Amino acid sequence: MTELLHGWKRVLIGDIAHVKRGASPRPIRDPRWFGGDVGWVRIADVTSSHVYLRKTTDYLSPLGVAKSVRVYPGEVILSIAATVGEVAIIDMAACIHDGFVALKNLASDVDTRYLYYVLLFNQPTFKKAGQHGSQANINSTIVEDTALYLPPLPEQRKIAEILSTWDEAIALTEQLIDALERRKKGLMQRLLTGAVRFPEYVRSNDVIETKYGDIPADWGYVPIGEVAREVSRKNDGGRDLTVLSCTKYDGLVDSLEYFGRQIFSDDTSTYKLVARGQFAYATNHIEEGSIGYQDLYDCALISPMYTVFETERGLIDDRYLFKLLKTELYRHIFEVSTSGTVNRRGSLRWNDFSRIHIPLPPLHEQQAIAEVLETSDQEIKLVQRQRDALQQQKKGLMQRLLTGQVRVKV
Repeated sequence: MTELLHGWKRVLIGDIAHVKRGASPRPIRDPRWFGGDVGWVRIADVTSSHVYLRKTTDYLSPLGVAKSVRVYPGEVILSIAATVGEVAIIDMAACIHDGFVALKNLASDVDTRYLYYVLLFNQPTFKKAGQHGSQANINSTIVEDTALYLPPLPEQRKIAEILSTWDEAIALTEQLIDALERRKKGLMQRLLTGAVRFPEYVRSNDVIETKYGDIPADWGYVPIGEVAREVSRKNDGGRDLTVLSCTKYDGLVDSLEYFGRQIFSDDTSTYKLVARGQFAYATNHIEEGSIGYQDLYDCALISPMYTVFETERGLIDDRYLFKLLKTELYRHIFEVSTSGTVNRRGSLRWNDFSRIHIPLPPLHEQQAIAEVLETSDQEIKLVQRQRDALQQQKKGLMQRLLTGQVRVKV
């Protein structure tokens, strides 16, 4: 170990820990390996762990454990394949596969939580080392030979304590986001089906039975084609407009910005124009929830593989319709309708889409429902911004504290 200024030491990971690579039972899908009570760690488990890994999606049987690498509470794991550089501290009975290494038998002058943060800080280094071939990966030797900087143990603990405070705040905001999203889902389920109503709009307590559940008798139940029409205008003038893509959760997004690269054709002359206030859905993939509402630009472009439509003004509130069509119920209806179309090619063209029925409250009630759900969306976005700010603050703190730019008093 080489002494540095301020009492910090430069060490290799292999100097302070035994690096043990995981192992996978083969064949991996054999049911004999699963169904027990020892966690089988996946990347998704680590990325959602918030420092300590306390739960996993899958669990191994004793046979599966015997063919894997066991990790114990207090040990640190690091992903070395696919999503390189994800890190967590084990706090449960678990095993790791060959996409991870475990850092075992830490030196006595290394704080476990500090090691977690310094590994997380070095994630770009691990990622860069793994950028070769078709799939990112690094080996145990690269991990062992990676250099870290260690302050004295009391200072390590103080730095870890400070950063843990930010992690706890981030975890609390994410719990709040989850709670708000569950509340929104419940609101959508009740308001969009008429299970809960605004008293001032109720004209009847009777219900109409439909294939997908009861709705109020004073609501309409109409095909989409009665309140909307298809729009198909090609970009044959070669206008230089933003190209959009549609995502399951976010709806329509700027394709370049969202994906970080161009996934659309250089020649957009066959692309469709989609104006502000129009809808677009992926004709061949709507059953995945790929439907969006264009409120980003006055006019934009969408792939010719999409269907574009607009509503009849005065008959339906666009916000209400969009919320309705984004529900899990309508994703299921699209899936059923797609498999039941005449061509059976996995697409839902306008002729079939327009026959799908929707509940239609009076316009004022639609607007009231939409406003409640929009308020719920705004609350979620506010907390998401708070979480993002905390993450940025933590990133800045890590940069200063883990490099010694700012020293802590012990």
